[in-house]
Amino acid sequence: MGILRYLEPFLNIVPEVEPPDKRVPFKVKLAWTAITLVVFLVCCQIPLYGIRPSDHADPLYWIRVVLASNRGTLMELGISPIVTSGLVLQLLAGTKQISVNVEDPKERQLYACAQKLLGLFITLGEAILYVFSGMYGDWRTLGLGNCILIIIQLFMAGLIVLLLDEVLQKGYGMGSGISLFIATNICENIIWRAFSPTTINLGGGPEFEGAIIAFFYLLITRNNKFSALREAFYRKNLPNLTNLMATIIVFLVVIYVQGFRVDLPLKHVKARGISNQTYPIKLFYTSNIPVILQTALVSNLYFFSQLLHRRYSKNFFVRLFGDWRTNAHGQYVPVGGLAYFVSPPRSMQEVVTDPFHSIFYVLFILISCALFSVVWIEISGGSPRDVARQLEKQGLVIKGYREQSVVKILYRYIPTAAALGGMCIGALSIFADFMGAIGSGTGILLAVSIIFQYFETYSREQKSDAGTLSFDTDFGLF
Repeated sequence: MGILRYLEPFLNIVPEVEPPDKRVPFKVKLAWTAITLVVFLVCCQIPLYGIRPSDHADPLYWIRVVLASNRGTLMELGISPIVTSGLVLQLLAGTKQISVNVEDPKERQLYACAQKLLGLFITLGEAILYVFSGMYGDWRTLGLGNCILIIIQLFMAGLIVLLLDEVLQKGYGMGSGISLFIATNICENIIWRAFSPTTINLGGGPEFEGAIIAFFYLLITRNNKFSALREAFYRKNLPNLTNLMATIIVFLVVIYVQGFRVDLPLKHVKARGISNQTYPIKLFYTSNIPVILQTALVSNLYFFSQLLHRRYSKNFFVRLFGDWRTNAHGQYVPVGGLAYFVSPPRSMQEVVTDPFHSIFYVLFILISCALFSVVWIEISGGSPRDVARQLEKQGLVIKGYREQSVVKILYRYIPTAAALGGMCIGALSIFADFMGAIGSGTGILLAVSIIFQYFETYSREQKSDAGTLSFDTDFGLF
């Protein structure tokens, strides 16, 4: 149990959602999922009380959609603190700094308590940094009382996100709240960029933000239809039809790749006869976990790098960590240091002029996603030994092999699927970024994988209602 035993006094203090006493019907799960989503969306529209407009750039604008956050609202921090706490504990467990026996209910409870405490601590820390870094105006002008009020609002919003996620995780709803919030935010962003009726003036007159709305407007108002089509497909700085088509292509590619899997035939140890049961090992064995963890790592790097750069922009080591400049839209972008090299190239011209940046970015995405995926199976109950133990409890073995050989056979498939699947997820993310898809490659990949995951959850619920045995091979982060 290690250091987790010291958290026992906090078990009665940390808020917790009690698990249901009996199996929750599918319709009730659907209702709780909808309620959870509505609460989250309402919080995304409630502005923080006491803030003032600031000309400071948004440190999380790069990945705000992926982190399910909305600037200036209760969901300012989004899921970032909770994902970060999961990432930290995963790294501690993976490096054996803490040991967790997933079969022991007490240790599972202590691990969940540690994750909540760390998530709340990170929420409080980020809230304090946001306020006193001038994100909502100079803190001296705001006043100490106002600053404390803003911090309390952000902290309580973080607690709400944590509890909403736990409501679904404990079995009252479907999937996890974190995945639901991410997918909703990404899909909302894509739909808005396709159909937004708002107009933006970038110097050439007002233009519709939505790519499809702009397409019809240009065709109707322009005399030169060829020029109108060219602008609708290739206009810069605003969503265009090429971006929209790239998004659709990436969606289809990810859906196609999601179906890759190996089915291991199973048989009962004692019962004779033909068994139709199989254990599926999907290419995306750890689902979207690698890209979520990689996103959390990069978001925290951006956040702290910008804070340090604002204070100590001339310091050599700070600039080595990340050198930031304001672009034409008033947004901070990395132009040097580690933050620059882990950010995607912004155009094909940048790929040609700075090939080292592109190569470093590709290698970073592929290697980090593969490593996160391999480490995750060891601490999430998805390792070959864990799966073999699960099969043994149900009296099942792989057809054609003895019980003693099950672990050895699983070791041929599971670690390979985890590493290769993590690299494929990273590669698809890079492919979407280079295609210019709306919402970033990481965002689209997350949206598709989460929607696909919910479809599988729905199928499992139907099988469960029918009394059919099925295996859950998704190992969630929360």
